[in-house]
Amino acid sequence: MDYLTDIEIAQACEKKPILEVAAAAGIDEKYLEQYGKYKAKVDYKLLKDCESAPDGKLILVTAISPTPAGEGKTTTTVGLADGLRKIGENAVVALREPSLGPVFGIKGGAAGGGYAQVVPMEDINLHFTGDFHAIGAANNLLAAMIDNHIQQGNLLGIDPRRVTWHRAVDMNDRALRNIVIGLGGKTNGTPREDSFDITVASEVMAVLCLASDIPDLKERLARIIVGYTYDNKPVTAGDLRAQGAMAALLKDALKPNLVQTLEGTPAFVHGGPFANIAHGCNSVTATKMAMKLARYVVTEAGFGADLGAEKFLDIKCRMAGLKPDAVVVVATVRALKHHGGAEKDQLKTENLEALERGLPNLLQHVSNITNVYKLPAVVAINRFPDDTEAELKLVEDKCRELGVNVALSEVWAKGGEGAVQLAHEVVRLCECENNFTFCYDEEESISEKLNKIATKIYHADGVDFVGEAPKQKKQLEKLGFGSLPICVAKTQYSFSDDPNKLGAPNGFRISVRSLKVSAGAGFIVALTGDIMTMPGLPKVPAAEKIDVDENGVITGLF
Repeated sequence: MDYLTDIEIAQACEKKPILEVAAAAGIDEKYLEQYGKYKAKVDYKLLKDCESAPDGKLILVTAISPTPAGEGKTTTTVGLADGLRKIGENAVVALREPSLGPVFGIKGGAAGGGYAQVVPMEDINLHFTGDFHAIGAANNLLAAMIDNHIQQGNLLGIDPRRVTWHRAVDMNDRALRNIVIGLGGKTNGTPREDSFDITVASEVMAVLCLASDIPDLKERLARIIVGYTYDNKPVTAGDLRAQGAMAALLKDALKPNLVQTLEGTPAFVHGGPFANIAHGCNSVTATKMAMKLARYVVTEAGFGADLGAEKFLDIKCRMAGLKPDAVVVVATVRALKHHGGAEKDQLKTENLEALERGLPNLLQHVSNITNVYKLPAVVAINRFPDDTEAELKLVEDKCRELGVNVALSEVWAKGGEGAVQLAHEVVRLCECENNFTFCYDEEESISEKLNKIATKIYHADGVDFVGEAPKQKKQLEKLGFGSLPICVAKTQYSFSDDPNKLGAPNGFRISVRSLKVSAGAGFIVALTGDIMTMPGLPKVPAAEKIDVDENGVITGLF
């Protein structure tokens, strides 16, 4: 059978004018800035004006450790919001914005799939409303001001060898991981080593996602540490007086974007840090705004629950005072078989042995949510046509042993109708009392916090600080940053820092090779294993299949 592609489905749908979508969400037109007929920015002043309104229920969608087989987390998030509206509930979805890196790389876009998408899909996956361009511009303005300050006499005494602020571009480009700048003579700056991060890894992205308004944005930007002086004192963006101009570039990007699902459900799509190298959640402003407008808000955090969900709960919820009401853990039978050792070309064949070997990955994620964070959870099996009844029953039986229900999700093929069972279970869970708690206390030392994440969430034996990390840890604690939350940068493919250790490995330790403070965002980034902040394109990038015809119709996006 020939199926329509994601982009063909998105282009065939009849979208509602964004004013109509906003009205359905209870947003007055005075708060809207339209970007064409189907997109709009929403003034963050709306959040202050409806401050007295009660908060809706917050539902987090996360997943097992991702595999090349795909899990469909965003698809499930969108479909669940549509499913909640199918059963008569007022629901809004809150998602991250896609990065151009994966769009043109291997992963593809992040607007959902099949009949559970946010639209206009092409716009969302490409330039959208220009937020990422603004973030990159603000990031690179700061970089330019650092090098200009050094060139123009260096009154702050910045040590060019200890500049920690990198340039950024929203594209996978391995050639920019390590560069030398300032070549070409005295008038072209001071030669030094530098590098590029992908824009989603920039601290400016994290700051935007955590800031509440323009004054808060400027305060956070001013706190960003860009390097150190010759006598080891930190230098901030505020010292360079860069925060005002950076905020001017970001003033519109700070406003959440409103779009819709294929079924007309209002959707906030705003902010987009990667969960394997940043905190992986959409903006606090968009989440809180959605909670003031709807009874149920469905949001997601990037990659597996050990990355996105951990950071959503330990960083975003802690900073923003949020308390989730339920968690959905997305899994697929084929992905679990991959974790159990099945070859990629055998994932469509029934294999109960491989499935049973892979199930501990799902069960460990579920146990972390229910036992570490004390939150009610449901497992959503993103069903594929080749899944057998025996395989589905095995997953359901194993989850029920943990006291967690399983709901089949068929949103890719059926849209909201395919999430009705899941929606009913989520509504039930939201009425349950929960004793939400964090994985660690902020007051604990950097070592204690990292060891708690490693042992309680990854189930590692502990943490080893290697390379520059021991020295950096002492310096950060001396400077007073030891009480900040920890943002672990780690491979998404494994609980460990080795992407080849699938399933639920044990008998391993986490190697932290670098520690860096993101003082504006308010957390410490711990780089583990071989994780990089600038991905590369694959041998056959998705960009090779993307095209546009003479009428401006785009093809090849997925």
